[in-house]
Amino acid sequence: MHKLSKKIILGSGSPRRRELLSGLDLEFTLDTGNSFEESVPEGARPEDVPMLMALGKSHGFHRPLEDNELLITADTVVIIDGCVIGKPHGREDAAAMLRRLSGRTHTVVSAVCFRDACGEWSLKDSTEVSFAPLSEEEINYYIDKYKPYDKAGAYGIQEWIGYVAIRGVKGSFYTVMGFPVDLVWAELKKYSL
Repeated sequence: MHKLSKKIILGSGSPRRRELLSGLDLEFTLDTGNSFEESVPEGARPEDVPMLMALGKSHGFHRPLEDNELLITADTVVIIDGCVIGKPHGREDAAAMLRRLSGRTHTVVSAVCFRDACGEWSLKDSTEVSFAPLSEEEINYYIDKYKPYDKAGAYGIQEWIGYVAIRGVKGSFYTVMGFPVDLVWAELKKYSL
């Protein structure tokens, strides 16, 4: 549909981001070479954390960009009680996260950074997600079967837990998956021929 004037590089190891960018029917390459070590700066506001991480991933890319390249990096966090919940560090951490989200509404913030040889710009999007109460049996089943250790908040909205526990989504479903594709599309159209 659109032919872009830049070669897109997705600087993310996330299979979900790869799937969502593929859904736009655009050609891109995957390159996860990066020196950035994720750590939240002291005093950062929770809603700013994904933007700081996306920018850090962009700046940590392992090589300079050529004139015809566009690098895309992204990050997603779950925020509840004014605290950032990132990826779980193991089974018990995942269970604790899901217990905390059970029966409550939280916010998911995804940020995307675009960078070419001339500069960089970024966007972020927020979505509210409401969970039904989860039993210990449901939490254990989900963790044991789906192993959500690579997901912010220890869940994937597109998986079993999304079918059985998510009562409402106010905002973009894809922001919760980690990549607000409608906003990314709007940015990429600026590069169409």
